[in-house]
Amino acid sequence: MKNSKKKNWLVTGLLMLGTLLVLFPLYLTINIALKTPEEMGEPLLSLPNEWRFQNFADAIEVTNFFNAFSNSFLVTFFVVIFTVLTNSLVSYAIARNMHRRLYKVMFYYFVSAMFVPFPIIMLPLVRQTAVWNMDNLVGLIFLYIVFQLSFNVFIYVGYIKSIPVELEEAAIMDGASTWKVFWKVIFPLLAPMNATVAILTALYAWNDFMLPLVILTDPSDATLPLVQYIFQSEFSTNYNLAFASYLLALLPMVLVYIIAQKWIISGVTRGAVK
Repeated sequence: MKNSKKKNWLVTGLLMLGTLLVLFPLYLTINIALKTPEEMGEPLLSLPNEWRFQNFADAIEVTNFFNAFSNSFLVTFFVVIFTVLTNSLVSYAIARNMHRRLYKVMFYYFVSAMFVPFPIIMLPLVRQTAVWNMDNLVGLIFLYIVFQLSFNVFIYVGYIKSIPVELEEAAIMDGASTWKVFWKVIFPLLAPMNATVAILTALYAWNDFMLPLVILTDPSDATLPLVQYIFQSEFSTNYNLAFASYLLALLPMVLVYIIAQKWIISGVTRGAVK
């Protein structure tokens, strides 16, 4: 049977170009991370004569990798947990009371925060966190939760409004309180959106560089992106160790994304057809 579908060569070419643009920097990073300093004088695209995994061990020691990894892990873990719990709760209250002027104003107030560039609030933020002794990991966690609130309210409210109110009315008829309705009825129905928010929040908290740079004052609190910056500043000529450390910082979140990508795609898809 002859295939009636014609291949779209334009789209295929664009996809191949996009794939190449992603894979080429990754190839260079892995290639340089496995070379010796002497091999850096050879053609950039040439493979290493002997794979030097010692670069990774040296990068772990020089950057104090495990301390930075534990800081990033703790920040990301608590940010994801509290973001999902608090942001979904706030969004539920707004979504079910949008007919009231106060909640409608609150919704647009939160959404408008998405359009405020970070550099505008950076200096007041640094000043205020220092005054409140929040220039540490606890303050960083709190700020990440607050900064994600505007976007999460936007997507949570749209999703919650698509959930039939009759489900809550039935639970209330059975004697459930508003608090119990949320945790027993609404929150389980938010599972696809919770997965989407959790994964996007984890990627943001793990990879963010600017906020730790301006907030954290103690070097022992440095997260992985901040350690890469400090390392690059001190050892800017040692490209082999630098690229090895970049791969070490990149690897955990790549693994998380590969494992969890089906949930984020499922969450977006189910949210679209709800």
